[in-house]
Amino acid sequence: MSDYPIRTEQQVSLLLKSFRKARGMTQADLARALGVTQQTASELERNASSASVSRLMRMLSAVGVELVLRDKQTDANARTGKPTPADW
Repeated sequence: MSDYPIRTEQQVSLLLKSFRKARGMTQADLARALGVTQQTASELERNASSASVSRLMRMLSAVGVELVLRDKQTDANARTGKPTPADW
């Protein structure tokens, strides 16, 4: 299992397309899984950053991946004593 850090909006679309293709899915397959037309699936894939969180989560599930949020400065926070969300 690999992590794919996303730092730009464009990466979301590229990774979704890559995962879909790696699973042997066509856009039509994705569309059926989402209950939308192939054209809508194509637009969502091209511009995933404009999708609602709910729809993005459904797309991720359809291609068999999950969203993981990780504090990228965990080590720095531990060294500086700055609070993290877990401390709130």
